[in-house]
Amino acid sequence: MIAAQRPVLFVTGGSRGIGRALVEAAAVEGWDVAFTYVSRAEAAEEVAEAVRQRAPDAQVRYWQLDVRDSGAVDRVADEALAIFGQMDAVVPNAGVSLNGLAYALTDEDWRTVIDTNLSGSFYVCRAFLPALVSRRKGRILLVGSVIAGGASGQVAYATSKAGLIGLAATLAKEYGPKGITANVVAPAYFETDMTRDTMSAGLVDYANRFCPVRRLGALDELAATMLFLVSGKAGYINGETIRVTGGLDWAP
Repeated sequence: MIAAQRPVLFVTGGSRGIGRALVEAAAVEGWDVAFTYVSRAEAAEEVAEAVRQRAPDAQVRYWQLDVRDSGAVDRVADEALAIFGQMDAVVPNAGVSLNGLAYALTDEDWRTVIDTNLSGSFYVCRAFLPALVSRRKGRILLVGSVIAGGASGQVAYATSKAGLIGLAATLAKEYGPKGITANVVAPAYFETDMTRDTMSAGLVDYANRFCPVRRLGALDELAATMLFLVSGKAGYINGETIRVTGGLDWAP
């Protein structure tokens, strides 16, 4: 077991996009980091190597994990706790988006999105709650989306992200008295693999034209916000949804 001198962060979906940005930023800012990936081991090792280069004092570990498998989530959580000895912040970030209008979306696509984004996030929270409660401190940060307010062709994704708001609010009420906060960060459109794969050219043009800052978000900006929310400085923020949108909420 590593004798933890630094706070420890656990992130699912840490091999790319938002997760990778958070893992690397956290290590640079003094955290030890544990993260998961779903299929690309080489990408996970690339992230771990980047952490070693940028933050040589940081401990970094990673696991292959499909968050839809609650038993696997429990096993990875147990292993991470055995290695690091504690967990200070948990960020269930793993997610998937499958487009489809409500009338045409298949059962399989619905289950894939809901089971990954919503159920998977719950499984991760549940797996670490006993350890957080035992120390009477900790941060849970769920990764939502501005799409939780609804978007044509995104019925499964919007529903899954809206569900995270209820999950965080409930965890905040149940575990706030035990020193644990739970919040949601709800980004708009950021430069990630997912947005590049799923955003149409028209939607990118809309975001660039009508977002008051006239651009997509940069991942380092989002990672900085997330690091604040899992830090000791955010101890009185609980049960909230923090929207990081560049002002796109008020676009015409």
